[in-house]
Amino acid sequence: MQPFSAKKYINVFLGLGSNIGDRAGNIRAAADLISKNIGKIAKKSHLYETQPWGNTEQELFINQVIMINTTSDPRDLLDKISKIERELGRERSEKWGPRSLDIDILFYGKRVIRDKGLEIPHPELHKRGFVLVPMMEIAPDLEHPILKKQIDELYMACNDLSEVVMLDE
Repeated sequence: MQPFSAKKYINVFLGLGSNIGDRAGNIRAAADLISKNIGKIAKKSHLYETQPWGNTEQELFINQVIMINTTSDPRDLLDKISKIERELGRERSEKWGPRSLDIDILFYGKRVIRDKGLEIPHPELHKRGFVLVPMMEIAPDLEHPILKKQIDELYMACNDLSEVVMLDE
């Protein structure tokens, strides 16, 4: 008889964003596909309407942060979320450009990964209000493994003054 071996579940935080089409619908569809194909959604923030970051000459975004429990390794996770982005109409044409869906890996447990095409924690998350506000809602005490500060501390030190408005759901 084979010994039982359970796969280890990792808490992963994902940032979801959309500013083309049915923005809220795109976020909900992404969450459904993530739940079906990657892992159980353990926590999710409200939806927030936010100003674009980087290229500011585009429509407002809707953003959300979710925490999932998954057994996918980081590279496999990246492949799966890229597939979901494509399935929901994502076309990569310009950096920080308009998009039907964007999914970023914000944290993968406490791991630090710097590999070609994959940086975890997300290298810009501490500079972005649209990430920090929903992160504060679901994990204010989470410590950034590189910066050694909790999410609420990162938010208080953040210079991003763009509006992040919670939407009624």
